[in-house]
Amino acid sequence: MKKVEILGPGCQKCKFVKNRVQEVIEEFQIDAEVKEVTSIDEIVERGVMATPALIIDGSVKSEGRIPTKAEIETWLK
Repeated sequence: MKKVEILGPGCQKCKFVKNRVQEVIEEFQIDAEVKEVTSIDEIVERGVMATPALIIDGSVKSEGRIPTKAEIETWLK
C-alpha cells in the first residue's frame, strides 16, 4: 500500500491536489492511504518550504505547485 501525504494549511490548492490524487487512485485502482498534514510545525520539520506539497512513501515528489495527473500516476505506480 502506498502512503500519500498532502502537506498544506488546507487552502484551495491543497484541496485540489488531494482531489486530483484521489481521482488517480480511483481511476487506476491503486492501493493507497491518503493523509492530510496541516500542522505548520510538522510541515517545516519535513523540510517543506512551499505548499501544497505531495509526499509519497516518505519522498517529497512535489512542492509549491499542483502536479499533473500524469505525474501523480507515475509516482503512484
